[in-house]
Amino acid sequence: MSAGPVSRVRRTLRVESASAGQRLDQALAQAWPEFSRGCIQRWIEAGQVLVDGAPRRCRDRVWGHEAVALDAELVAVGRDSPQAIPLAVVYEDAMLLVIDKPAGLVVHPAAGNPDGTLLNALLHHAPGLAAVPRAGIVHRLDKDTSGLLVVAKTLQAHCSLVAQLKERTVHREYRALVVGELAGGGSVAAPIGRHPTQRTRMAVVPDGRAALTRYRVLERYPGHCLLGVELATGRTHQIRVHLAHVRHPLVGDPVYGVRPRPPKGCAPALVAAIQGFGRQALHAVRLGLEHPETGRPMAWEVPLAADLESLLELFRREAARGTDPT
Repeated sequence: MSAGPVSRVRRTLRVESASAGQRLDQALAQAWPEFSRGCIQRWIEAGQVLVDGAPRRCRDRVWGHEAVALDAELVAVGRDSPQAIPLAVVYEDAMLLVIDKPAGLVVHPAAGNPDGTLLNALLHHAPGLAAVPRAGIVHRLDKDTSGLLVVAKTLQAHCSLVAQLKERTVHREYRALVVGELAGGGSVAAPIGRHPTQRTRMAVVPDGRAALTRYRVLERYPGHCLLGVELATGRTHQIRVHLAHVRHPLVGDPVYGVRPRPPKGCAPALVAAIQGFGRQALHAVRLGLEHPETGRPMAWEVPLAADLESLLELFRREAARGTDPT
């Protein structure tokens, strides 16, 4: 593997009390999701991470409130190859790239998806992203969640967006089609962490990280609702876990959902559409943030993905059929 561009990375943080008892590398990987755990481990082993002013080992435990300082060189390694994968670019300038991610596109390469990912597409679209952590990806959408995602094109933009996400000033709004009928809007404040026995899943657990999801009802259908959902925090699978926790899982969710059971008497086309919807019915519809260079508020909105819009149209027809007095 060949080395690429070199950039200087500096970060400071105060370890959260929720991380008490974790390994240092684990706690930092959670606090700095823009860097891989392997990258963080290399920095720790090289003495480029100081905890309360002193170097530590990866396996050393943290207990909360320690002051951590990182001063390291980020070397882009030629492991992830650029690939000519089409991108739906919503906005682009020298600092930012906003895309409308389709369902089915994995964000980062992993064991099951070594290439063909958003990261590979980004490196082809803007080769300079090789010098930015994780090719500028500062937040994620699950493989089968569609919609808006922002990418930092420079280290300055990267630092700004990471800070905005941490300060919870990035506005992210979703559309979610859920099972069950809700009386009104509300919020879910419940800590999220790894499932105690199924490690590939997340769950609401007492020792998880604080998470807050707000929702409102936009449309009601037989046995289902369309919600507008806003994230106050950004935990892994947060919307999917929180809505399942309050017994209103997303339609089509293969991990946290329920077996599709369309209401009795539904039109055959709607029954088939519900049972055949092959992903979680979740779309990131709006994104708002401050421009990293000018500080100017910016916002984007995209239409719903075609598959979700088609399913909703069938639900609307069914709702209209149910209210037709004839």
